[in-house]
Amino acid sequence: MHHMKTLRILAGLVLAVALCFPAKATVLPDFSDLAEQAGRAVVNISTVKTDRGGERMRDFFQFRRPPRGGPMDEFFDQFERFFRDQAPQQQQPQQQRPRREGALGTGFIISADGYIVTNNHVIAEADEIKVNLQGSNSSYDAVIVGRDRETDLALLKIEAKEKLPTLSFGDSDGARVGQWVLAIGNPFGLGHTVTAGIISAKGRVIGAGPFDDFIQTDASINPGNSGGPLLDLQGRVIGVNTAIVASGQGIGFAVPSNMAKGIIEQLKSGGMVSRGWLGVTIQDVNADAAKALGLPEAKGAMIANVLPGEPADKAGLKASDVILKVNGQDVADSGDLLRTIARIKPGEKVKLTVWRKGKTMEVTAELGQRDTEKLTQSPAPQDRPLGDIAGLSLRPVNEQEARALGLDKPQGLLVLDVQPDSDAEIAQIAPGDVIIEVNQQTVSTLADFERIYRTEGREKGVVLVLIKRQGRNVIRTMNVPAQ
Repeated sequence: MHHMKTLRILAGLVLAVALCFPAKATVLPDFSDLAEQAGRAVVNISTVKTDRGGERMRDFFQFRRPPRGGPMDEFFDQFERFFRDQAPQQQQPQQQRPRREGALGTGFIISADGYIVTNNHVIAEADEIKVNLQGSNSSYDAVIVGRDRETDLALLKIEAKEKLPTLSFGDSDGARVGQWVLAIGNPFGLGHTVTAGIISAKGRVIGAGPFDDFIQTDASINPGNSGGPLLDLQGRVIGVNTAIVASGQGIGFAVPSNMAKGIIEQLKSGGMVSRGWLGVTIQDVNADAAKALGLPEAKGAMIANVLPGEPADKAGLKASDVILKVNGQDVADSGDLLRTIARIKPGEKVKLTVWRKGKTMEVTAELGQRDTEKLTQSPAPQDRPLGDIAGLSLRPVNEQEARALGLDKPQGLLVLDVQPDSDAEIAQIAPGDVIIEVNQQTVSTLADFERIYRTEGREKGVVLVLIKRQGRNVIRTMNVPAQ
């Protein structure tokens, strides 16, 4: 009985505590006011482009056809016969008209006088661009103020009679994974659709361009949502909905607002985007590279190649230097460096903190202008991993070989042969490669090579090697056995 009385007393105490401190109910946000208010500034964008179809194909083959007498004669004859046979069937005027194709997308108004943000791919190659406001049956002709292919952003302008509702950019850096977001757009042409979700991840690299830094969300985003806003609960745009994973559900990507703001400001002021340029090819620093270089952490961006005459060359940067900071801001990896430099205007001077031969140094560089056309013409260094140097047959490069190997002068050690099943073969070192530096030290003789390999290499278990391959620099770490 005594025990039963004690249990009743304890139960009473628990009930009393529960009544004093009620469980906190989980309350989901109500998006209705936000959807109504923000939705007024979200627009439907429709485009029309002309598709010349078979006429374009015929022009292509007629224009490109090589002189007769080659192995492709029969191939081109077949196409000419096809278009000739089709000609009688195309007598009706309506069949001669070029086909016009339409597409739908989304945008949002950022100024009361009619500036609209969208994706570049929404309006690319469009002959006509129409903008429809929410709740309005009238459409407006839009003109392209500017566009940036590398971030897939574009700025349009319409001339409306009335003052337009607007959205403003928020701080995407301050946005947190797990917070609620709202997407508004026109998926599959279903005008003004609102979906809600959370931020699933930040800093996603999906291979869409050189400045990938996407916000990932599970708010439903589908074809037609492109160019629409991703909003926080205060109605601020923290992203521009841009890409989806077609085979996945709840996986969408948005350009962060802090990146979009700078791009849009430049497009509005000058119709084009200017980006800073160092003139280097870079790569990430892995654990082996950090070990070889004596870096405390595997971070920063390692220079693989310095382009002659470009800002980095003028500043004295060298291959195998690791850039750790830009103007005091830490550089996490090669992508981080690319985005940081691109945000700085050409002509500005930047202070770079560089790791070279076991210590940091400060270098000042005046940035140039990033030239997209130049980049597409300049081949990137091959990304082939190199490993252990054992199994290599080497000798110094002579003057005659230097010219054929793309060297300015005789330098380095030429790889003549790689032993089968050796560590070097596994590492994909190939005959014709030229080893220029080992651990940031020039090697011109076999003695140079052997000294660094047997001392620093065996001490650290790894060396950093700069290789010239087909006129391009490639940097890789290579393991060194203890004996």
